[in-house]
Amino acid sequence: MVSPELENIATVWETIAAHLPDALAQAHGDRTFTWSEFETRANGVARTLLDSSASHDDRVALYLRNSPEYLEVQHAAFKIGIPAINTNYRYRDEELQYLFEDADVTSVVFHGAFTETMAALRGRLGKVRQYLHVDDGTEECPPWAVPYEQAAAADAGQVRSSWGRSGADLFLLYTGGTTGMPKGVMWRVIDMLRQINDVAGISFDLDDLEASIRRTLVEPGPVHISCSPMMHGSGWFGATMAMHKGGAVASLVSPTLDPVELLDTIDRHRVQSLTIAGEVFARRILATRAEDPDRWDVSSVRHLLSSGGMLSEASKEGLLELWPEAAILDGFSSSEGFGMGWSMATKGNIPPTGRFSPGANTTVLDDDGVAVEPGSSVVGTLVVTGRLPLGYYKDPEKTQRTFPLVNGERASVPGDRAIVLEDGTIQLMGRDSLCITSGGEKIFTEEVEGVILDHESVADVLVIGLPDPEWGQTVAAVVSLDPDAPVAGLDDLISHVKHRLASYKAPRHIAIVETVPRGPNGKAVYAEARRIAEESRQVAPA
Repeated sequence: MVSPELENIATVWETIAAHLPDALAQAHGDRTFTWSEFETRANGVARTLLDSSASHDDRVALYLRNSPEYLEVQHAAFKIGIPAINTNYRYRDEELQYLFEDADVTSVVFHGAFTETMAALRGRLGKVRQYLHVDDGTEECPPWAVPYEQAAAADAGQVRSSWGRSGADLFLLYTGGTTGMPKGVMWRVIDMLRQINDVAGISFDLDDLEASIRRTLVEPGPVHISCSPMMHGSGWFGATMAMHKGGAVASLVSPTLDPVELLDTIDRHRVQSLTIAGEVFARRILATRAEDPDRWDVSSVRHLLSSGGMLSEASKEGLLELWPEAAILDGFSSSEGFGMGWSMATKGNIPPTGRFSPGANTTVLDDDGVAVEPGSSVVGTLVVTGRLPLGYYKDPEKTQRTFPLVNGERASVPGDRAIVLEDGTIQLMGRDSLCITSGGEKIFTEEVEGVILDHESVADVLVIGLPDPEWGQTVAAVVSLDPDAPVAGLDDLISHVKHRLASYKAPRHIAIVETVPRGPNGKAVYAEARRIAEESRQVAPA
């Protein structure tokens, strides 16, 4: 029988570090770390997290941009059997406070650029015992935080917690909820390991894990770049799959996508795989390459995963001219169910945008729970079975709604709607939750509506997403003003949202109307709101 301690991602990474100690594991600008150094630093962080009050109920928040520290802290958390909480660094104070409180965070690892935000929040976070400051050349480490490099140097050999670790440990993946506030999707670590093992391209015998790794990894694996943030599932999975293969993760230093830095890094490290977030990333890469086509040798790229935003056929064609031997995988998944659908593009074989081959455990059911007939044009609901999360952290009601029994089997029903075409592929139609996806970020209408409605001049509001050729969708609002309140300009309304929420959630288009469209019962009529916004579309200040 396999020891429960071995059924853990930490076991994979520890074994690789012992097997390929001198191979590259992390690169970030001029900084590089071997697998041995990656392991040593993660042990140091784990030792620091195990303070005198540590328990199995601890959680460490990753308030970090992409960097070597992100995976080091994740590895430390796996080692000692606690969840690492992915944190959207674009959140504002209220959103961060909600996330940290909901996740029961006890430690926060943060980049120096976020020092001011953390200083303002500290008094509100009663459960957080310690803060680790990662020096990014911005703000110095404050007296109330531990310098990260001090923690990383605290190695005392292999670190274990008193309660141990196992495959049953909780892995929390936070994602936007239907009310806009993030929700923690609960997975078991062993299920994450199995998922990675199934799709990474290299599979280990999980019943003989350590020996299988040593037999299988005869040389270092490929170098990967997650252009999309590792705080999101697609960026994290892309990086983790590279590590699973004994490869390396090169993270970009720029806080936003810098195509020049990206192409420089591909050239320097002979990068073989990338993760991007849809059209906006692709357009910037292609435009930069076109300006100086002879500057970079990027011929090493073989795999490109796009998730969080669809890629146009034109962009796929352009990317495959740049990387003719590559395969572009347009992935369609959710935190509640992986592998919902895939669209594979290769040079000369580019499928239509928005069309996916369903995953092995994905079906489209009509309102009666019957599989939709291909070519019938019936809009159904996507249902995923097989390997599923345990549910939502501290939210049994939402768990019951999203993970019901479907035809006698527990399933995930995130709310995606689709039709089944004659060839068995699926065409996405949207989500019942009215989620807006802009540049790979999820934006939920009710959250933005609530903030706009708090403005003293606003009487009513509906928020919708409009198509955008670069971002996928952009946020729009249909607003009616209170005639007795001070007059608000568009700049004022947008600034009001940006003061409360991440800036990407602020509307770029606002239509002022006498009455926001609602039915006799007060229910929002979003179709009419979308028509109004389209007809009066005007570009608001960024």
